[in-house]
This record gives sequence, structure tokens and C-alpha cells, in this order.
Amino acid sequence: MAKPYEFNWQKPVPSFMQEGAVFDRYEEESFVFEPNCLFKVDEFGFFLTWKSEGKEGQVLECSLINSIRFPPLPKDPKILGALEAVGKAEQELEGRIVCVCSGTDLVNISFIYMVAESAEEAKQWGEGLRSIIHNFRANNVSPTTCLKKHWMKLSFLTNVSGKIPVRSITRTFASGKTEKVIFQALKELGLPSGKNDEIEPPAFTFEKFYELTQKICPRTDIEELFKKINGDKTDYLTVDQLVSFLNEHQRDPRLNEILFPFYDAKRAIQIIETYEPDEELRNRGYMSSDGFCRYLMSDENAPVFLDRLELYQEMEHSLAHYFISSSHNTYLTGRQFGGKSSVEMYRQVLLAGCRCVELDCWDGKGEDQEPIITHGKAMCTDILFKDVIQAIKETAFVTSEYPVILSFENHCSKYQQYKMSKYCEEVFGDFLLKQALETHPLEANRPLPSPNDLKRKILIKNKRLKPEVEKKQLEALKSMMEAGETAAPVIEDDIEEETECADQDEEAHPEFKFGNELSADDLSQKEVAVNSVKKGLITVEDEQAWMASYKYVGATTNIHPYLSTMINYAQPVKFQGFHVAEERNIHYNMSSFNESVGLGYLKTHAIEFVNYNKRQMSRIYPKGGRVDSSNYMPQIFWNAGCQMVSLNYQTPDLAMQLNQGKFEYNGSCGYLLKPDFMRRPDRTFDPFSETPVDGVIAATCSVQVISGQFLSDKKIGTYVEVDMYGLPTDTIRKEFRTRMVMNNGLNPVYNDESFVFRKVILPDLAVLRIAVYDDNNKLIGQRILPLDGLQAGYRHISLRNEGNKPLSLPTIFCNIVLKTYVPDGFGDIVDALSDPKKFLSVMEKRADQMRAMGIETSDIADVPNDNSKNDKKGKSNNLKANVTPQSSSEIRPAATAAQGPGPDTKKAVELIPQVKIEDLKQMKAYLKQLKKQQKELNSLKKKHAKV
Repeated sequence: MAKPYEFNWQKPVPSFMQEGAVFDRYEEESFVFEPNCLFKVDEFGFFLTWKSEGKEGQVLECSLINSIRFPPLPKDPKILGALEAVGKAEQELEGRIVCVCSGTDLVNISFIYMVAESAEEAKQWGEGLRSIIHNFRANNVSPTTCLKKHWMKLSFLTNVSGKIPVRSITRTFASGKTEKVIFQALKELGLPSGKNDEIEPPAFTFEKFYELTQKICPRTDIEELFKKINGDKTDYLTVDQLVSFLNEHQRDPRLNEILFPFYDAKRAIQIIETYEPDEELRNRGYMSSDGFCRYLMSDENAPVFLDRLELYQEMEHSLAHYFISSSHNTYLTGRQFGGKSSVEMYRQVLLAGCRCVELDCWDGKGEDQEPIITHGKAMCTDILFKDVIQAIKETAFVTSEYPVILSFENHCSKYQQYKMSKYCEEVFGDFLLKQALETHPLEANRPLPSPNDLKRKILIKNKRLKPEVEKKQLEALKSMMEAGETAAPVIEDDIEEETECADQDEEAHPEFKFGNELSADDLSQKEVAVNSVKKGLITVEDEQAWMASYKYVGATTNIHPYLSTMINYAQPVKFQGFHVAEERNIHYNMSSFNESVGLGYLKTHAIEFVNYNKRQMSRIYPKGGRVDSSNYMPQIFWNAGCQMVSLNYQTPDLAMQLNQGKFEYNGSCGYLLKPDFMRRPDRTFDPFSETPVDGVIAATCSVQVISGQFLSDKKIGTYVEVDMYGLPTDTIRKEFRTRMVMNNGLNPVYNDESFVFRKVILPDLAVLRIAVYDDNNKLIGQRILPLDGLQAGYRHISLRNEGNKPLSLPTIFCNIVLKTYVPDGFGDIVDALSDPKKFLSVMEKRADQMRAMGIETSDIADVPNDNSKNDKKGKSNNLKANVTPQSSSEIRPAATAAQGPGPDTKKAVELIPQVKIEDLKQMKAYLKQLKKQQKELNSLKKKHAKV
């Protein structure tokens, strides 16, 4: 019997928070002070609510709360004065303030301050709130639970007299429906229905609200499905009809029958008893259309296997065997040029589950010579390195216990590098991994430790000195300290030692090398430029001038020995080719590639790139042309097994939606185990493959978009796009969209034909994206669903905003069909022979596949041939990646007929499967045709004999 699924999404809410406590509330940005607010949290942990005498009730969704802090005392004299007026003097405030931080994205954060009656109460509430936030399971509750959540919100938003205004309800459902329809529905339910009426909260039960939604947004789509199942003969489903529906539609036929048994009568009766509201039908074992609708809107019909939201993957493999959620230029809140740097971004990104953040470190110019973090010479504001380190310590392991990697882009003098290393040591304490683990020494041919080995550890990614140089400089440092130079002992900067690193990394941002270095007079004087940044006056002309004249200053190789000792499993080296990396076999060495260079290597050495990533880590980051902080598509680099595909987290574009949607699974821990064939050295995987991978069963997926619910409270047109992202051959984008349904944002019915993804050769890497747009092509909501965790059947898909935060009510009702891919007779052979890409060189074919994923040829950089002699010897004079865009006309076949077949042509020939004539003769279709032909021949012979 199929087991009922229990989705335990609730976190226990302490009783003292449900009962509530009185706090004074203030906000700093726009001066707000509200004394004597009764704060509460509901039993489900959905909302933090507050209300004071004579004011309307207010709510804050707990899903939007990202952190709870105990801040320093306020500095605003207005706030201090207001607190003193209610008997809370400044000297008595220590430890009594709780700060609630929230936001619908990572950049725009709001802060609410709660002042408790005592420090003990503040601590109790702070810890209590921390225990219920970051509930990623609650972001995946069923549509029914979302309705309950919305009902609770309306119940909390009471007016001054403590009642629910009818006007609040009409605002929720004002999409092209006249208010009269809502008033009539309220009247039929026996509730106050006048425009200015008020409802007593006890009378506004959830059952009443549910019935109200069904009257305002009738589910004719489910009614039609219901009639289809029972043949429109009765107004109920029998147990047998329900069992047939469940097994034929709601169960994936690919599932193991022992682990996922078929539904039977006993299970169907359990479903009826749980969801059928009519007692008489329930007792007779029948299900009404209302009960059927309630079942389809329950947790049992989630679009994904909900256990995938838990930490379900093995965490004992090498770090190199995981995709790692990674951020680029973490400190920026907006653009790359003239942008604002913020310490808060580190908190928000880490709280969002990111496990690799970037710190661009520069010498501070003040008297105290404090290291700063900024986007060097890009007219961005500065923040203090020590403030960032403190923020990282506070938030590194709040949402995930797995290791955090700090990617240092180090431009500092040795003096300030020493300060950096001391800050890391003092602030991080035991969190900082200062030495390699005994079980995983820094030796060649030794795999990296696992995420489990490195739980609650912070790793620094920075160049490291050669062992002999490090030892020599440490001895000199020790001598200086013994001589009494204890304030800040440091080896003087020595240009001659610039080459003494274990290996030099390629420049971290070579994309910025445009021209000559900025002079003091360029873009007006520095002070004027900085002031312009502060005032937001940077113009397009300024930006273009900067890009034309900017020369990036590469990270220093003159490393302080004390910082050098703290580097272990993330040692960046200059990439000298896949062959050299394989020969060295040093797993703790890693290299960074901007997206263009990465694409260049993918185009020319895709299989080698995958093999490299089985052994050691690579980091991809955006090219410099993305001044607007837009993102590249991460999927193509995940296809190659790149671990740290770093994105601009401040930009909630499609790339970030894919990233956040992907990393939502496996407990939102920031680590996802790569598929088996991308980890094992005895397996070969081509990320541009168009044929099924050994041991992986290709799938067919079809999605029928039936209807939408509560998409907008406006009278607008809507349509739905369904895309798939995965291997290039599996990626289908901007091809499937429904018709536009005009003037109905409340319950549009699309009922389009199914969108069929006929052959998905690698479901493990594929994700489905369902997005709803209005008639101005503006995104209303979207959802990313991994194909390997997708559930078949009729499913409601709750939508997210562009920042992946749950929207309260919007859902899309779909029918998803999943099955094993079965080729149509000779279809695959015909497709292969008729596919023009089969006659292209391997590199041309890959470039063509990249174009299908939205990557232009101009985005792909020329890279050196990995088979060159220089490559094998490890020389670097000719290895610098040329980021000059390559035009499509520069693509040449691997060999001409006159030259004979080149290596690429041979590879292309090898990729075509060899089919023997004997095998073809044994195929059913051939035998059937042969039999038919023989029959016709015999008939002709008989006719000829008669003549």
C-alpha cells in the first residue's frame, strides 16, 4: 500500500511567544516610535504580529525575517528621548534591545527594534525568534496551508477596534471582479458584507474563508477533471475510481514498486477520510469534487519529493565533488562601477546559504592603516575589512554548518596583510582552519577533505608562499618579534619576492584590463568622482571613460608569511593547462576563470575540464563587461562540474533564480553532490553529449499548464512560460508558452496542449522553470523545480518572486507526465543522420550548442591549445588567455579535405555509433517489412503463374 506522506514543516513555537509580551518598537531610518506594543507569534510560526492601543494591527512574515540581532544602543537623540519619556533611560537599555532584520531580497533590508522590559526578556525573545526563522520547509507548504496563512494574516490585520474590515478582504480579491460579487459571497456565508462593515475575528473562521475563496475563484478546472474521472455519471468518486486515478496519473511509472507501492483501496479510503468534508459521503467511502479539490491542494500533492528539501545527500566525499553556492564581489549592493559596498551584504548572502564569498582587500589610507574592502579603482565605496570579518563570524553557520570559503583578492601591503591575518585569527577563533587536517595532508595525489570533515570551519583562499620561502620568512618574523617589535611585526615589502609564491594565480579579474592606468586627472579628480558616487551622479559617459582607461592591478604575490600559513585546501595557482594539472595531481590547487575563458575551455577541452573538476576545484566569475552586475547562465558550468560558479547575488535575474532554486534542496546547506559520473575517475563524461550517459536512463517530461490561481489582484492578461535547463541538448528555452488570457489575474484557465520535452538525456542535471508574466511581459512569479525530484500528476505549483521568496497565494495548476524515454523505431537513427550538427567539427558543434543556451560566440574567449609543448612543460609565456571576442567567422572546420582528417574530425567520427547491418536485420521493424515484402512477392508470383 502507498504510504501517506507526513511533511513536518512546523518548528515548535515557544508558548511565551504565542501568549505575547509588551515591547516598545522603533525604526531608525524613518523615525518611528510606538510604545507598549503587544508582540506575538502565531502557533504555526507564520507571523510576528504587534498591536498597540488605538492603532491597527501589523504583521511581519517570519519567512522574510533573515536574522535576529542584539544591536548597540541607538544614537539618534529623537529615539533616546522617546524611550526616556516612557521610563527607559539610556543607561538602562544595555541588553534590552532586539533587532528584527527582514527583506524580500538581499539588498533592501528593513530593521525593526523591540525594546524589552528587561535584558532577560530580550534574550528570551531573541533566542525564541532565532529558533523559528530560516524554516526552509515552510517555504514549500501546500496551497491549502498558504490559504490558511493568508486567512491568519487577514485576521491579524485588525482595525483600531480590533475587527477585520471587509475592505481588507475585497483588496485581496479585486481582480476584475466587482466588489458586489465579493459582498454577495460574504452575505451567502452569513458574514457582514457592506463596504464599510467589520467582521468579528471569531466569526471569520478558516472554513468560512476557504468557502469564500471557492466562491470568488471557482475551480471549474478541477470540476472538469473530476467529471472526466467518473464519466460525469455521479457527483462523487468511488474508491475504485480514485485508486485508478492515483495509479494512472499521480504516480511516476519509473518508480520502484517496493519503495513506492501502488495505491490500493485501503490507501484511497484513508485519503477520503482525511479530505472529504461531507460526513455522509465519507462514511459511504465516496469523495465529492470539494474533497477531491482539497486533496489536490494538500501536502500529499507537492510538485517535488519533499524529502529532497532535507539534508538527503552523502556529505563524506571530497570537496571537489560538490557544487558550492558561491558569490562574486559579495560586498556590492548594485553596479560594479560607482557602486555601494556594504558589510550587510556578507550577512545576507551567508544567511541565504552561500558558502563562498569574495573579499577584495586593499590598503586603507587613513592614519590607522586599516585594510579595506572595495572594488579597486572602480569608484565604489569602501568598507572596513575587520567589520566584514565580524559579520562573517556572526552569520557563517546560522543556516548551514558546512564550510565557508573566503576568496581573498589580496592587494594589500605586507603590513596590512599581517593585520588581516590577525583579525581572522582573533575574530574567527576555532572557526578558522589554520592548518591542514592530519587525515588530509597537503600532498600530491591526496583527495580534499569532505564537507563533513570541515563542518563549522572557515577556509581562506589566497596565494601561498613556497614552503622554503614561508619557513625562512617566518623565522625572520620570529626574530623581529623576539627583538621587541610586537606592535605589528612585518617583513618589509620586497619586490624581488613577488615571484616566491607556490604558484602564481592568473589575475582574478583580467576582464578589467582595458587600457592605460587611470591618471589623477582622468574622470575628473578622485575626490570629485567619489563624491559623485555618494550622490549617485555617475553618468554613462563616466562609466564608458572608466572602462576605456581602466587597468586592473593584479593581486599581490608578495604574501605575508603569517597569512600564508593559514592557507590550506584552497590554494589558487595560475592555470597552465589540464595536462599539467593532471600530471601534478595536487588536489588542493585550484584556478579561477572568468566566464569567457571558462567557455573557451569548455568549447575546446570539455571532457578534460570535467576530469579536472573531479580532482580539484575551479571558480567561475562574471566577465568585466557586466558593469550592471548582471549574471551569466551558470548551468553550462555546472554541466562541466565546476564547483564555485560565482554570481552577483545582488541581482535577482534568471541566473540567480536558477542558482537559488537549485541550492534550495539538500537542506539549503550550500553543497550539492555532483552525479556519480562527474566524480568517478573511471567514467568519461562529455557535457555536450547528445546520447544517453552510461547507467543513466533518459526521460520524457510533458507539462500541461491548466490554470492559475490568485496570480494578481489587478485586471491584467497573463501567460505562462515553461523552460528546461540542463545539458545543451536538454535545454529548451523560450519555445513553450501558453496563450494570453486577458483581463483575468485571479483564475485564468489556459488548458493548453502539453509541452513535451521528448528526450532528456540527463535528468540529474536538468531543472524545470515555470514562470508567469503579465501582458507587459513583466514577471509575476516563477519556480525552479529539479527534474530528478519532480513528481508526476496533477500538481499545484506555488510561485516565488524574482528573489525566490514565496508569494502568498499565486499557484499554477499543471499536469506533469514523467516516463522513461523510448525511441520511436528508427527515429533516433533518422534524427542522427538528418542532424546538420553531425557534420560539424566538435568545436563548431559545441559553439552551436552554447548558442542554443543563449551564449553568443562573442562571449567565448580564445584559449591556448592544451596539447602544446609549452603546456606540457608548464611554461606560461604563451598561455595567457586571450579575451578578445571571437566572431563566428573565425570558427573553422578542424581539417579541410586537402589536409586530411585532423584530430577533431577523428573525434567527431568516433562519436557516431557504429551500427552493423546484421544488427539492423534483426530489428522488428525490418523483419516486419521483410515479411510484408515476401508476402507481396509471393502474391505477384501466383498472379504471374496464372498468366
